[in-house]
Order: sequence, then structure tokens, then C-alpha cells
Amino acid sequence: MSMPMTQDGVQPGEGREPAALLAIGPEAKARVRILVVDDEHTLRESCAAVLRHEGYDVTVCSRGQEALELLKRRAFDVVLVDLYMSQVDGLALLRAALGTNHDTIVIVMTGNPSVESSVEALRQGAFDYLPKPFSASHLQVLIGRAVHTLLVARETREQQETLDRAQVQTDKLTLLGTAPAFRRAIELARKVAPTDASVFVTGESGSGKEMIAQFIHHHSRRSSRPFVAVNCAALPEGLLESEMFGHRKGAFTGAVRDKPGLLEAAHGGTLFLDELVEMPKSIQAKLLRVIQDGVVRRVGSETTDAVVNVRFIAATNSDPEAAVKSGDMREDLYYRLRVVPINVPALRERPEDIPLLADYFLSTYWVRHRRKGAPFPRLTDAALRALCGYAWRGNVRELQNVIEHVAVVVEPGAEIRPEDLHLTGDAGAADTSANPASLISTLLEESYHAARDRVIAQFERQYLTWLVNRASGNMSKAARIAGVDRTTLYRLMERHGLQRSPTAGWVVEREPGASGTEETPVEAHVGESGGQAA
Repeated sequence: MSMPMTQDGVQPGEGREPAALLAIGPEAKARVRILVVDDEHTLRESCAAVLRHEGYDVTVCSRGQEALELLKRRAFDVVLVDLYMSQVDGLALLRAALGTNHDTIVIVMTGNPSVESSVEALRQGAFDYLPKPFSASHLQVLIGRAVHTLLVARETREQQETLDRAQVQTDKLTLLGTAPAFRRAIELARKVAPTDASVFVTGESGSGKEMIAQFIHHHSRRSSRPFVAVNCAALPEGLLESEMFGHRKGAFTGAVRDKPGLLEAAHGGTLFLDELVEMPKSIQAKLLRVIQDGVVRRVGSETTDAVVNVRFIAATNSDPEAAVKSGDMREDLYYRLRVVPINVPALRERPEDIPLLADYFLSTYWVRHRRKGAPFPRLTDAALRALCGYAWRGNVRELQNVIEHVAVVVEPGAEIRPEDLHLTGDAGAADTSANPASLISTLLEESYHAARDRVIAQFERQYLTWLVNRASGNMSKAARIAGVDRTTLYRLMERHGLQRSPTAGWVVEREPGASGTEETPVEAHVGESGGQAA
């Protein structure tokens, strides 16, 4: 199979080819090592010729076993591999490449594309999926976007190293909560963050979907570049198209100048598409084109205006599967964005987190709205029981608003009672007599010893979080309340990956690779858009 050498995507009269819009210099290209693996001679050599002409350092392999041995000995920046080969298939080579160097970008080619094979390759860590036959222009653009991702990753790493040397605290995010369902969502977000896989976040309004998206971005190799959010339900079709893709001067009434869109603003970073299900079908088709080849054409333009390298995170508070079945959402777009699905549980499904969140919000808004030194109020046990028994239809955002109202109106040093919370309706949806730190068990079909170990570990983690936060971070006081010495308390916290913030006193999850219990933690954020806690 030969690879056509057409320049599709380039319009007549256009000054530059799409790949040139990425503006990657010749010196940067010369340092990029690319491996091309395909058992088809013509395609393999055509790809190598195009990439060498672009200035890249290219190696070719005709057999999967040869490529496997080479990947185990040497790290490549980009690997272009055929999915279906004899002896060793493309997915095995993908795993070997990432096992040697997790920063390697792998692009999978195939002459038999399908939704299942493409999604599986992306889930296993492929940067993109390239169906045959493809043009030279398509190859140049895709490799250019991959190389741009490498350059952004190096920029992010250098920025972090500079901050570490200067001992500057970064603004990376962590999320508060110990409930099993919430921890599973966070662990999945942490696992997918270093990749470029698209993520689809589902959950009720106010449950924290945008915070999950920000967490993924700030723990990714794109964190030095922008995180851009757009609410697809908040804008009419014409305005949404212009905001996302930009427009040319004179494209419509009021378009007095050329304007880049949010896709260009997010170049190198992450674009968060909130309420994607509400996006009109015509814009969905245009968005799919950008996801597939990175080419952006502004409203009113007849040329390619930009080539972008963007990671996509989508979210909805409705059922995306139902939207696909009803025809409101394109199936191909849905599966391209749903490489890794994450569901954020509703607040009523994680009641053990409510006291922790309430205390955190109270501290945050008291400092924000009151004079320095004013005595902090305290939530009584009755108030906490009322909070835990409330239905929270608005989830974390609603809890945040309730606590902010309390912080504004109560007297300094006051004991906050249930009537001070002004909760209306839905009270008693949960067991209001339950212990605020009660466990929600997921122990079905487990042995006695496994179930016991899980309950003990979950209890210890929740108790430590509750204990230290109630002691406002005073470890001596926390140890006295618990009836243990401080050494034991620190050892338990380290066992469960927890640490105390020396600035705020709250218990937060220790970043991977951190050691000790008194290190400066990352800043904590809870909630969704508008719900950032400093």
C-alpha cells in the first residue's frame, strides 16, 4: 500500500502548509528521535523519507521482534507503529516503548480501523490513531503535534525543577475526601493525568467535575500551558462556534477584527468542554475534525488558520449514552472523547466527607470575609449531624454556599447550631443519628480477613483526617484526643499517605514521591467551577 503524497488540508493560495503553523525549529526537530515500524516496505520508507525531509532523526524497522529488542535497549521520542504485524503486534510494541520511557509518544497505524481497536490503543497509552491510507501532510501535522507535546512536557519539567530549586510552593491541586467512591475517582484521575488520553467526566451538577479536570491538567505534562474551560450549554450556537474556533474579520456583523478562539488559546494545554451533550451537532462535527487532525479553521475563513495540540476533557451532568442513542450526540465524537470515563459521586453518596468539607469551607471563608485574628466559630455536633442528613441536591457547590453564608453572618467564636445553617427541605434523607465519620462498606463477596483489613484501613484514614482537622492541625492536641503519642500518630498518617499542612493545619494527601509528614502540601481545592478553595 503506497502512501499518497497529497497535501490535503491546504487550500489553494494558502501560504504555508499546516505543519508549518506549529513553528517547530530545525534544531528542535534534529534532536527528536523517531522510530517507524511497519512490515510494508513502501509505506515504511515513504514515512521515513517524509520525516527525514522534515529534519527528524529517523530509524526504521521492518519486523516487530527487531523493533521490540531495539525499544528495550534505546528510548525514542516518537514511535510510529503498525497495529497488525506478525510475531509482535503494535500494542506489544506500544507497551514496550512506554515501559522503556514513559514520555515516549506512540502513534498507532492500521489499514483496518475500528472504534474498538482505536479506543483500545488510546486506553493503553497511544497518543493518536492513524488510519491508512494517509497523506504526507496528515503525517507531518500529526508528528508535529506529537513533537510539540514533547516540547511542552520539557518546558513543564524545567519549570517544575526551577520552582523546586527555589523552594516555591506550586499551585497543583489535590482534592479533599476519604469516601471509597471519591477516592476511586481521584486515583483514576491521577493515573490518567500523565498521559494525553481524552477523559469524559460524569456526575451531578456541583459534584466537582471541573475540579477533577483541573486536577488532571495540573498533574499532567501540560501544566505549564493553559487550562481553558467552555460551557457548551451557556452560549447560543453561533456564539459558541465563534468562541471555540475564532472568526475572521467580516465573518458576521460585529466581527471587526480577526479573533482566535479557545482552541488556539488552549494550544499546548487542556480544553475542558463542560456540558458537551448540549453542543449543537454542526459544531460537534467541526470539533471532531480538530480532535482527529488538529486543524482549526475560523468562522468565515477559507484557509487553515492554525494547527493545535490540545488535550480534551469533556463533562456532563446528564446521561451521554442516552444522548448518543437519541442522536443528540455524535457516536464517533463520544467514543473519541470517552477514552477514560470518570464518574464523580454525588455528595449524598459520600456523607463521611461532609464534616471534613464543612470544616474546610468554614475556615476558608472565615479568613476571607472576617478581620484577621477574629476567633473562629465552631460547628456543633448537632450541626454536623444536620449537614450529614441533608440530601444536597446541589452537591459540594450547595454545601459550599451554605457554609459561606454561615461564615458571613455568625458571630466570632460562636457555636454553630442546626438552625444557623438555614437548611430547607430534604432533611432526614440520610440517617441523621449516624456518626459523621461512618463507613460506607463495599465488602460484598470478600473474605473475612480482607473485609476486616479494608474496614480498619478505611476507619484509620477517616479517623486521622477527622482528628487532625478538628484539632486545627495541632498534632500534640490531636495525639492527646486520640490517646496516643505523636510518633504513633505520624506513623499512621504516613502509612495512609497523609500529611499535615504547616500553613493551614488541614490533613491532605501526600504527593507521590514526597517523604516525611511535615512537608509543604499542595494547595487544596474542592467543588466545581466557582468552588475553588484557597
